[in-house]
Amino acid sequence: MGRRYGLGGPWVLRGVDLDLPAHTLVRIEGANGSGKSTLLRLLAGIDAPTEGRITGRRVQLCATQEPLAARTVAAAVTGQPKVHLASLLTAVGCAGLLGTAATAIVLLISDPANADHTVRVLLLPAGLAGLLAAACCALLGAAVGALCTRPVLHRRGWSVAATALAALLSLVTSGSPAKYAVTGLVTGSLTGAVHIPVVPLICAAAVAAAVGTVVCRLTSLRG
Repeated sequence: MGRRYGLGGPWVLRGVDLDLPAHTLVRIEGANGSGKSTLLRLLAGIDAPTEGRITGRRVQLCATQEPLAARTVAAAVTGQPKVHLASLLTAVGCAGLLGTAATAIVLLISDPANADHTVRVLLLPAGLAGLLAAACCALLGAAVGALCTRPVLHRRGWSVAATALAALLSLVTSGSPAKYAVTGLVTGSLTGAVHIPVVPLICAAAVAAAVGTVVCRLTSLRG
């Protein structure tokens, strides 16, 4: 395990390998500046190691923009990239559940026909189109959220404002997978033709995967 401050800063601790049994009293000795306080901060979960990891503690994983102490405790156990990936997957899962619930409600309360009730619409293809559109929006929303929060943006005010603006742009900008998927649903409700947004879903998944990979790697540098 090791810890340094900044990208090019000197290593305060490096090559530390400890096995601390539970319910034991351990004394740490060393000269001033040898890294005693840094080691204690790492063990307490206040800071996260730059390299290596600390195992053997029970932690609670939070989503992004949680208190810094909660993130560092989890990161000390499994590393910053994995913790950040877990939070992003949690966000995608929650958005997917909401999208699935919304699609089910729309199917239950809607009349399976176009706007002027001249063309009947099959529920199964319409439901599939709605689920894929919801998944497309969830994936693209996760990519937007990943770019508008830690480690790219640390200030909560800027993060919220940037997320709201970017989410709106993702729905109205030409070429956006989310706009294409939602437009297909709207057009289908008017004409009765069901458009399955397979290509937008693939594009949204690719964007989300690329953004997730980049930001998870950034967490090792920016936290």
